[in-house]
Amino acid sequence: MGQSNTVPASHRVASTAMWRDYYEITKPRVVALLVLTALVGMCLSVPGIIPWQVLVPSMLGIGLLSSAAAAINHIVDERIDSEMGRTHNRPLPNGRLSARNASVFAITLAVSGFVVLYSFVNPLTAWLTLAGLVGYSFIYTMYLKRATPQNITIGGLAGAIPPLLGWTAMTNEIHPNALLLVLIIFTWTPPHFWALAIHRKDDYAKVNIPMLPVTHGVNFTKTQILLYTVLLFVVSLLPYLVGMSNWLYLIGAVVLNLIFFAYAWKLKFNADKETAMDTFKFSIVHLMVLFIILLLDHYLLPVAG
Repeated sequence: MGQSNTVPASHRVASTAMWRDYYEITKPRVVALLVLTALVGMCLSVPGIIPWQVLVPSMLGIGLLSSAAAAINHIVDERIDSEMGRTHNRPLPNGRLSARNASVFAITLAVSGFVVLYSFVNPLTAWLTLAGLVGYSFIYTMYLKRATPQNITIGGLAGAIPPLLGWTAMTNEIHPNALLLVLIIFTWTPPHFWALAIHRKDDYAKVNIPMLPVTHGVNFTKTQILLYTVLLFVVSLLPYLVGMSNWLYLIGAVVLNLIFFAYAWKLKFNADKETAMDTFKFSIVHLMVLFIILLLDHYLLPVAG
C-alpha cells in the first residue's frame, strides 16, 4: 500500500524540470527588474502609500504580460538560440519544451495579464502593456532585431515603458514625469545591451543578427557605449532638475553614473576580455539601484514630491 502512494523519483524530476522550463522562458530576472521600475512609477505618481487593491492587480498584470513577451521571444528565436553558445541550452532549442506548448503558455499569460489589468486596474494600462508586448515580441524580435544594427535603440522603447504603466495604473493618465522615467530606461538600454553584444559578437555574427559590433565593429560600439553613458548621466539628472526628486536621488544618480562611465571608459581604452561582460553586469545593478534610490527619495524626502 505504501508503494501505491509514492511517485517514482524519475517522474518527480521530470515534473520539476518541466516547471522550471516554463519558468525559464519567462526570463524571471528581467521581468523582476521591469516590475520594479513599474512599482517605482506607481509610487512616484502619488504622495502616499499605494492601496493594495491597485498594487496587487497592477503588479500581477504587468508581470504576466511581461512574462508572455519573454516567452514569445524564446519561441521566435528558437532557431538562432540553437546556434548560439549563450542560448543553445534554453528549453526550446534543447527540446525540453515544444513550440506549441510554449505558445499556449505565452497566450495564456498574455490573456490573463490583459484581463487582470483591464478589469481591476484600468483599460489604458491594459492597452499600453499589451502594446509593450507587441513592440518587444513582434516589432523588435521578429523584425528590428534581424533588420538593423539600431535594433536595440529603436526596440528598447518597449522595454522602457513599465514606469509609465505603473503611473497610469494609479492615475489613469500619461504624465510627463512618467515619460521622464521611460526616457531614463530608453537611454540606458543601448549601452547595457551593446556591452553584452560585444562579449557575444561571434555568436551574433554566426546567426547573421546585425548587432552593432557585427556591422560596425567593436571599437565603434565601444565609442557608442561611452557616448550613451554620458547621455544617460544627463538624462538621469532630469528628475532632480524638474523637482521630481530630492538630493538623495541626485547623489545616487551622480555616483551610479560615474561608475557606469568608468566602466565604459575602461571598455573603450583599457579593456580586457572580461570588461564587456563586467560592464553589462554593472548596468543591471545601475538601473536597479537607481530606481530603488528614486523610491527611497520619494518616501524619505517627500517635500518636493
